[in-house]
Amino acid sequence: MQEQDLYNAEEGSAEDQRGVWGGSADGEPDRELRVPGKAERHGRQSRTKIAEEKRLKEKKRVTPPPSTFQRFSVDTNESLHFEPYIPSDEDEPRSPSFRGATVFSDEVFEEEGETEEGPPTEDAGGSRVDLKEGLGGHSERDPPDVFCMDCKVPTQASQKLFGPHKDHRVIQISRAADEVKEDLQKGMHKLEEQIGLMENFASHLEEIFITVEENFGRQEQNLEQHYNDVLQALSQRNEQGAAQLQDDKKLKLEALYTQLLECGKTLDVSKELIEEAQQIYRDEDKTAFLQAVTPALRRIEELSQDESEIKLSSSMDFENTPVDFSDVKQMMDSVNILPAPSAPVINPQVPNSASSTSARVCWSLFSNDTVDFYDLHYHPVLDDATFTGLQAPDALEIRVKETYCTVRELLPNAQYEFWVTATNTTGVSPASEKAVYMTVPSPPIIKPRECASCPEAALIRWESGNANPVDSYTMELSEIGAEGGANAVTESIVAVPTCECLVQLQPGRHYSICVRAVNIGGPSERSEPIIIQTTGTSFHLLEDTAHPCLSISSDGLTMFYTDEDLPLSGMVFSDNTFARCVAVLGELIPVRGKHYWEVEVEDRTEFRIGVAYEDTQRNGFLGGNSTSWCMRHVITPSRHKYEFLHNGWTPEIRITVHPKRVGVLLDYDAGKLSFFNAHLAQHLYTFQCRFLHHVHPCFALDNPGALALHNSIAAPAYTMFN
Repeated sequence: MQEQDLYNAEEGSAEDQRGVWGGSADGEPDRELRVPGKAERHGRQSRTKIAEEKRLKEKKRVTPPPSTFQRFSVDTNESLHFEPYIPSDEDEPRSPSFRGATVFSDEVFEEEGETEEGPPTEDAGGSRVDLKEGLGGHSERDPPDVFCMDCKVPTQASQKLFGPHKDHRVIQISRAADEVKEDLQKGMHKLEEQIGLMENFASHLEEIFITVEENFGRQEQNLEQHYNDVLQALSQRNEQGAAQLQDDKKLKLEALYTQLLECGKTLDVSKELIEEAQQIYRDEDKTAFLQAVTPALRRIEELSQDESEIKLSSSMDFENTPVDFSDVKQMMDSVNILPAPSAPVINPQVPNSASSTSARVCWSLFSNDTVDFYDLHYHPVLDDATFTGLQAPDALEIRVKETYCTVRELLPNAQYEFWVTATNTTGVSPASEKAVYMTVPSPPIIKPRECASCPEAALIRWESGNANPVDSYTMELSEIGAEGGANAVTESIVAVPTCECLVQLQPGRHYSICVRAVNIGGPSERSEPIIIQTTGTSFHLLEDTAHPCLSISSDGLTMFYTDEDLPLSGMVFSDNTFARCVAVLGELIPVRGKHYWEVEVEDRTEFRIGVAYEDTQRNGFLGGNSTSWCMRHVITPSRHKYEFLHNGWTPEIRITVHPKRVGVLLDYDAGKLSFFNAHLAQHLYTFQCRFLHHVHPCFALDNPGALALHNSIAAPAYTMFN
């Protein structure tokens, strides 16, 4: 729909412009405006005067406002001004039919489809309706059909020309609703972003709150610990000083007491000597006096010559011994200088962070802690069986300044416990929680005897060779080119949960397959490769299913039944070994499609060759039940008899040429098991059966002899026409 601007003319000139509401002869209004001539304007003025007088008398008609509608000429810059047209009684009533209803868009009027409008209505006095109703087809009673984007209010289309919205941006309501919805959606999007930012900020504030609480708790605990240490040191100094004073007091009192005892003894001796001298002095007998006085004088002289200590042996004052508070002062100073670090947080082991002999250990610390160095401690983790009767291993220690350390010279596939402490000038932090790290596992060991392959797939089995658990395994395949060299790894199968994997391959190729063991520390080194050929089906005999009388060769491809009579007591049976039939199973063939192998037989050997389900009866004979199908060779006095047994039944088939090599073709999809004389390319018999499960090749010897298995052989062409 083409948009037309009422203010700027798109096309046309002053010559082909017509009247404002001038129509064609058939009553259709022209799309362009006509400029009225001078005579017309004069006639209209006279008619206007008459009409005004009539309207004043009737007072029923409302004079329309003068039109200010302008149209600019394309050729000039002058605008064309039009006087309002007011019909008079002399005018013949016209009923123009507007074929194009004006639709207002974004400041542009669009003409819509052909819609018929009725003639302008007249009031009781015969006057025409309001000019705005004639122009836009709207009245004030009509619902709004446009929207003013400046005033943000709905209005009528006529208001675009005559109302207060003529200079505003007026568009359709539907478009306005879309734009407002778009603005609302943008506002909602901005509000959602702001809400997300505020939520993140609130979450950050919560973390800050928690951090402040934790820092306050640690600082409060640190301050309390420091002051407790100071008080404890002061208490120790007090106790030491009191004990020293008590010792000094004891020494002083003991010395004074000893001196007091000596003084008492001297007094007692002196008193006794004085009393003895007084008795001698009172003796009347001069001769006796002289005899007794000499010893007394000698004793008095000795006593007088012995000068007794009359000075105090100990001072009654105590010395003021200075107390050394240097360590207390250092502790007091350390309260405001630097707290000891808090316990570090050791991180759990991240994937691929170790090798077979090393592990990268990481930890973190609070940001406001000052640390001079870290001590990383570790020791191997021993299980209960290893640890029984052994002394716990000594912890090793590494000092680093970073918050990470690569520990080397570790054991492969081993678990180690790590913990760390932080140290600064104030002291050593508490130890972190212990975390267990693992080195990568040892390479797995592929078991070739238990691997099988066919033209489109291979079943690979291995053993972990690791004491500690392994999370998963990764198998890597490399195709061997014609020159015999292995190409780069062409495919990797990851997250293998067990020690076996069935992998799809391309027929007629040679592959080198390796296996890695994976734990949280990372992948191990590659195992020794196994070469897989997809030219035919390859499998080995399962020795754990063999009857005790059978012997299996080292390559797992030949079975022997010797003449030696083995006593029943010397036979070891299990739930998986055959008990009555001297038989053995081959590897399971777990891939649909066609599989071919050959068995080399001897003339005088009675044998059974075929396939069986895994759960076939171990105490029965092959072919004698519903879970096995086989070809049987029996030697009779007159001939070689061949039977094709399933569920104990065989068809009557006579084979004249004894096969020296029997070919077996298993076709899962077609439900066939076929036997061939490989030397003569002769078809012998085909079982038509529907295998419900995957089957094992099966072999049995009914008398002493041997069977040799040949596999990895492409099925001959003659087997395809069977």
